[in-house]
Amino acid sequence: MRAEILVFDGFEDLDVFGPLTPLRLGGWDVVLVGVDGAGSVRSSAGVRIEAAELTAPDVLVVPGGGWLDRAEQGAWTQAHRPETQDLLRASASSGVVLASVCTGALLLAVAGLLDGRPAVTNASALDDLAGYGAGVVADARVVDDGDRVTAGGLTAGLDLGIWFVERYSGRERAEAVARSMEYVPQGRVAVVRRLEQAGGGS
Repeated sequence: MRAEILVFDGFEDLDVFGPLTPLRLGGWDVVLVGVDGAGSVRSSAGVRIEAAELTAPDVLVVPGGGWLDRAEQGAWTQAHRPETQDLLRASASSGVVLASVCTGALLLAVAGLLDGRPAVTNASALDDLAGYGAGVVADARVVDDGDRVTAGGLTAGLDLGIWFVERYSGRERAEAVARSMEYVPQGRVAVVRRLEQAGGGS
């Protein structure tokens, strides 16, 4: 399995590196890809990385960062860029499973990709998520609606990564990954759509 994690100036570090770690431990090929193609990107904490070009992954993970304070760089800005919306819509049209961590869900929602779909995000942005047409599942840590999978606040990226390992490789593998990280998954995973509808299964 291949996951690509979308990065842009102002992304929240934990939204990216939270899911990256369990996915890699679960045997996935994980690559950070730039919203504007290959090149240098700087996180909200000032970490600079060299991003690759987006290809055709099994899963594309979208982080947040900068939404709540409407930062000049970050999720708020990216959500309202036509180029970013087009990229996300094209990925959805090609059959890629779109996932998000924290306010990354708002990038999907603004692009119209969560209309009428169950989803979750940072607790402080749930009203925004509902305002863009998503069906908020406020009590879930991760919401799996087949080809759309959203996770709650910052640390929920860990749970998202572990869930994807379970979804595609089974519970035993996911539990082994969690043990190796010395992490106990938090909250509940709300599985709304049958896994085989998204091309997966465990």
